[in-house]
Amino acid sequence: MRWKGRPKSSNIEDRRAMRSSAAGGFGRGGLRLLPLVFRFLGFKGTLLVIVCVVAYGLFTGNLGNMLYALGLGDSPPTSVATETLNQTPQEKELVEFVSVILADTEQTWSSIFQENDEQYQEPRLVLFRGAVRSACGTAQSAIGPFYCPADQQIYLDLNFFDQLKNRFKAPGDFAQAYVIAHEVGHHIQTLMGISEKVHAARSRLNETEANKLSVKQELQADCFAGIWANHANDQRQLLETGDIEEGLRAASAIGDDTLQKQSQGYVSPDSFTHGSSQQRMQWFKTGFETGDIARCNTFANG
Repeated sequence: MRWKGRPKSSNIEDRRAMRSSAAGGFGRGGLRLLPLVFRFLGFKGTLLVIVCVVAYGLFTGNLGNMLYALGLGDSPPTSVATETLNQTPQEKELVEFVSVILADTEQTWSSIFQENDEQYQEPRLVLFRGAVRSACGTAQSAIGPFYCPADQQIYLDLNFFDQLKNRFKAPGDFAQAYVIAHEVGHHIQTLMGISEKVHAARSRLNETEANKLSVKQELQADCFAGIWANHANDQRQLLETGDIEEGLRAASAIGDDTLQKQSQGYVSPDSFTHGSSQQRMQWFKTGFETGDIARCNTFANG
């Protein structure tokens, strides 16, 4: 890919030096004390307790824990430890690459949204190591890159690209770009209201049928990734010979059938959640060859 020297995105949040954990004291299983306080002290007494707790919490810097324990917080606070960020020159270059690719997706989707008289809301991309806390919950690197619709952010541990190359046998910078563009595709689905509809529909279905709906959603994100590649190539000449083949190799490597054969020795189509290797390649190609968002209706056949 001809990515060096191109514009970078301002929507990168680097949390690689941060280590998050549930705060001490009350933690996730914290006592929710407010109902008990109200029962014994009444309204005025409870109000006095809250005022004292807030004052003490502000003084000690432990307000979040104390409010959560009283039942005034929606979720337990986290403590964040900042460590020294040690990164190799290769990692620094990879961060720059991710920023350039995200910026290029922003150009593509801003243009497409403008053509439809809409304004594109750019997602943020969070870099992390090991584990990360999002509005969708805490996640480990083992699940791979993911998009959280609740906070409209993409989460990426750069070590996944090593797995893509070594474990999945899908090397190349465009393979990495495809992964980012796929997650951006989920953001597009959120902005278009598709993700919300899929979530509502899945809640009414049995597991097998819900999985089929998830597959269609994932394949559409692959198609949207292809649309980005189309625009990046036609309008900005970002691609080089062999790049699309790298993307197709990556799509094939992370197909459900391929992964199931590797992990369990057989294929169980009813448990597919992302689509087969053939399906993933097909829908990426559809997006790339047409550049037309209307051609990415993976839900059309019921």
